[in-house]
Amino acid sequence: MKDEDKTTEQLINELVRMRQRVAELETADTERTRAERELQKAGTRYRNLVKLAPVGIITVDRKGVVTSINRYFTTVSGFTEDEIVGRFFLKLATFRPQDLLQHWRVFGDILRGKVSGPIEYVFRRKDGTTGIAEAHIALMREEGKVAGIQVVSREVTERKQAEEALRESEELHKTLIETLPDAVAMFDLQGRFIYASPLTPELFGVESAEELIGMSGLQFIAPEQLELASKNLQSAAQKGIQKGKKYTIVRNDGTRLLSELSISPLRDTGGRTKAFVLTIRDITEQVRAEKELRQSYEKLQRALEGTIHVLVSAIEMQDPFTAGHQRQVNQLACAIANEMDLPEEQIEGIHMAALIHDIGKINTPAGILNKPGPLSDLEYALIKAHAQDGCDLLNGTVDFPWPVAQIVLQHHERMDGSGYPQGLSGEEIMLEARILGVADVVAAMASHRPYRPARGLDKALEEIARNRGVLYDPEVVDACLKLFTEKGFAFE
Repeated sequence: MKDEDKTTEQLINELVRMRQRVAELETADTERTRAERELQKAGTRYRNLVKLAPVGIITVDRKGVVTSINRYFTTVSGFTEDEIVGRFFLKLATFRPQDLLQHWRVFGDILRGKVSGPIEYVFRRKDGTTGIAEAHIALMREEGKVAGIQVVSREVTERKQAEEALRESEELHKTLIETLPDAVAMFDLQGRFIYASPLTPELFGVESAEELIGMSGLQFIAPEQLELASKNLQSAAQKGIQKGKKYTIVRNDGTRLLSELSISPLRDTGGRTKAFVLTIRDITEQVRAEKELRQSYEKLQRALEGTIHVLVSAIEMQDPFTAGHQRQVNQLACAIANEMDLPEEQIEGIHMAALIHDIGKINTPAGILNKPGPLSDLEYALIKAHAQDGCDLLNGTVDFPWPVAQIVLQHHERMDGSGYPQGLSGEEIMLEARILGVADVVAAMASHRPYRPARGLDKALEEIARNRGVLYDPEVVDACLKLFTEKGFAFE
């Protein structure tokens, strides 16, 4: 090859290499341009993210000067960007004066890498109100050196208030439970203790509440009541709270006590029972006291009954022709009251009043009571006085637990006001007296009197039916007629 040909070939090769290099440089320039564009886009995205982030983002240089904040921070605090950026952070109005020294110390610890994890602090808004924020802090570095810090914070005022309210509520419930006069326990679905209040260990005869945890509550129930206890737990799970369940508890030392339980299901958000809350009361002494009180009451009742019968005998000795009348009135009056479904206590008062409703006749001369012929107006007036006399006598002698004296006083009053001694009418007359008045009329008309023969039961029932709503209470009359016509009532 000639020299000039060789030189040409080398030149061509050199041109090719140069072309390749130019292509490489062009490619590199294109990649760099692309990278710059991507970097620019990433920077734009980052700035937008910071700007619109739902948390506060603040940067502070190592000298403590705020270099940037985002929109969240200004929205929450109420301060503008100009009022924050470029200022020394301890001079910001967002901090309370009493917190500045603590914030300065924390800032120094952050720069030295001594602080990790979230920090809670109180901030002040522009309107003077305060809130609570939670901040996560990261160091910013440039060329390996600390250049400042970046703070990512969010307001947690409502959450902290809710937590505080929950804590106070839990504390209140704990205090209430621990000061209740009843023991409180919580069972899991298998009936095992998962909580026991301070009174519970003593109730079950163990040393501490911790000792009960994990133990079966059913092991303390008397064997004969185990099946009932299991059923009540099932009922609570399915139907809700079960109140007033009485059990015999067998304590750890084998002694027994009577208890009253209420069982409440504790449900999850899906409505499924996950545990049971029990309130347990020792009623051993209460039951014993009630038994003694009942026995004492029964003893007093017997004594009172004895006194009443003595009074009845005294009346019958004064007026032998009406012997048994008061017992008949008592029998019918109590039957009417039962038919009207009155309370037992009210019926007991009617019973006592009926037995002695004519006690005032003790003051009536025996000659008038036993006179075989018609009574004069004066004699009839003396007999009519027995209602007031009976009331006065009872008010001064016997302290009944029922308004017996008033019942005796009103048993001759009539619905239309024509009765005696006060001329009461309608609802002014006690219901007990209205019942006693009907029973008295029926018993009296059906019986013999010195001044007239017995008129018979039919006439007596005809009398109250004819004057139903006029002289006699309609409801009382209806109950009385039903006893004789449908229930087969008869005087003993």
